[in-house]
Parts: sequence; structure tokens; C-alpha cells
Amino acid sequence: MAADETLRSRANPLYKRLHALRQRAAADGELCLVEGPKLVLEAIAAGVVLVEAAFAPRARATEPGRAALAALAAQGVPARSMSAELVASLSEAETSQGLVALGRRPVFEEAAILRGTALVLVADAVQNPGNLGGLLRTAEAAGATGAYLTGACADPLSWKALRGSMGSAFRLPHARGLALDAVVERLLARGIAVLATAADGERRYDEVDLSGPSAILVGAESAGLPAAVRARATASLRVPLAPPVESLNVGVAAALVLYEAARQRGFAPRGRER
Repeated sequence: MAADETLRSRANPLYKRLHALRQRAAADGELCLVEGPKLVLEAIAAGVVLVEAAFAPRARATEPGRAALAALAAQGVPARSMSAELVASLSEAETSQGLVALGRRPVFEEAAILRGTALVLVADAVQNPGNLGGLLRTAEAAGATGAYLTGACADPLSWKALRGSMGSAFRLPHARGLALDAVVERLLARGIAVLATAADGERRYDEVDLSGPSAILVGAESAGLPAAVRARATASLRVPLAPPVESLNVGVAAALVLYEAARQRGFAPRGRER
């Protein structure tokens, strides 16, 4: 088969590899599926190793698609033309962007999460991938050093989470698979203040010193953080709410606390440092 011939068969080995990863329920392997020109470019810029790719003819008709294909070629990543129908069947989006790639999941050292004056996000059992992706994007934007994703958190490298994070999951150091109580013990042992968010927290989020090494704990919107973890925390923080509102979306609450920490540390938005 010529290298530029368009693949049209579901029996093709490349399609089978991509489809198997698309269908896999558990994210316990070494590879992830990267969809769309923007995320392919974000992955390459972040140093993610892409193994192979497939693209529909429409990818060559758009500037982002051409840029992504050129970047893949520059990295020596094999990219095969595939029928639009096959590429669409690999997509999670309502309308396929015409490009998918297999990438090796980035692996981060725990030391990177806790570097410097650590500002760590700990997300426990956040099962909505879009919410988890948004949390990682906000954490990176606020200058967090990293994140722990504990309990039954969604896969940060699933398509919906990657779309929510806009590539932050490729860059922000994070660790998965640890129990929440074990993470809390690790943080406390390193002298990092552990601050649990809760609707009935004992202190307002903007009345706590967040300028030192700090970890912000957020839980699933339905259940929140376990009582035992809240009891071990350095403090529990609340965001004041006007009645009758009783709670905030987990991403909004986390953003308020993370940006308060950034403010206290003298953070300035990119482009406004001077």
C-alpha cells in the first residue's frame, strides 16, 4: 500500500489500535488518544511523545490541521491518511476535527508537584472529566505547582478532560492512584498547609494566609470531602454565599481559592507583569 493511500478498512491495524484505545474504559495503559490539531500541537509543545497518527482529508484543508501535520512530520511521527468516516468513528466530538494521534502518557516526578513554594491542587473523586480538565487548567493558570488526583477521579487524559484542560494535563505535574488520606499525610509531613474546602468551612478563603506552601483540597460536588480528612486538615475554608445558594461548582470554588493564593503571592496575569 502506498504511503499516501487513504485507509478505508476497519480491519487496518492502525485503525484497530486507535479504536481499541478509544473504546477502553479504564485508563491504565501507557498510551492516550489525542484528538484535534490544537491538542496535537499542545502535546508536541509539552514534550509528549506521539507514536502515530491518522488524519482525514479535511485536516489538510485547514490551517490548524496543516500546522499539526507539519509538526508531526517534523517530529518524525508517522501520519496516515484515513477516510473521514473512520476518523469520525474515533472521535468523541459531535463533529470530528479530522486528526487523531496516539501518545505516550506523560509521567511526572512527585518532586515537581511539590517544588518551590508549593501550591498544590488535590482533587478527590471528581468524576466529571470536563470538570476535572477545567480544574487542571485553572490550577496551571493560577500558578499551581502540581496536582494530586485521588479516589475515583476521571482520567485527566481522556478526550473530554483534555478538551476541558486545553492541554494543561500535558504540562501540569500531577499524580494519580493515591488514596486521599495518604496524600494528606504526605503533605503534612512536608510542612505543607492542607486546606480543605467546604460549604461550612471554619474560615473564609480570603482570610487565610496562603502565601506559604499550601495544598487546596476539593471533593466531588455531590459528597464533598470525607469528614476524617477535614479533621486532619490544617484548616477548612468556605466561600461566603448569599442565600438561598448553598454551594458552588467545584471548579468555581477551586478557582477562587487558587487565585486568592496567587494574589497573596504577588501573581500578575501574563502580559501584565510590568
